[in-house]
Amino acid sequence: MNFSQLIASRRSHRTFLATEIDPEHVQQILRAALLSPTSRNQRAWQFVVVDDTTDLEKLSDVKEQGASMLAQAALAIVVLGTPDHNDCWIEDGAIAAISMQYQAHDLGIASCWVQVRGRRLSDATPSAEVVRGILDIPEDLDVLCILALGYPAHQLPSHDEDDLRWENVHVGKF
Repeated sequence: MNFSQLIASRRSHRTFLATEIDPEHVQQILRAALLSPTSRNQRAWQFVVVDDTTDLEKLSDVKEQGASMLAQAALAIVVLGTPDHNDCWIEDGAIAAISMQYQAHDLGIASCWVQVRGRRLSDATPSAEVVRGILDIPEDLDVLCILALGYPAHQLPSHDEDDLRWENVHVGKF
């Protein structure tokens, strides 16, 4: 599959088969993150791979909506950054995350981005604090997102060219 086909066919999956991911594939996915470009080549991100079912279940409750699929994922990768060290940690983490999602898709592994930064529980507890507590993440790191990964329970159609919003593209000036 070429890159154009890869980006058109990658979709967010929220249901997964109960199948483990080959450790070699996990390494390839992490390699994609570690090779991703960063601001001033600082590589200030960190990643936590979670495959413990108890921890995945706990992570599925880190925010009000949009994290439940973590309970059935084969594994999750938490994307972290150091705000005090790098003011571009959000951008760097986002680039690493999508790099992992494209690599996973190329390997036949489905994924879904679970936004954590800026999210809270109904009692106003920051979702990042909940993740930090579950995974013993140091205070100097902040949580950007969690990627849910697993083999897709069903196939989703590719994005349709007719759905592209070319009207959002401006050339020269707005």
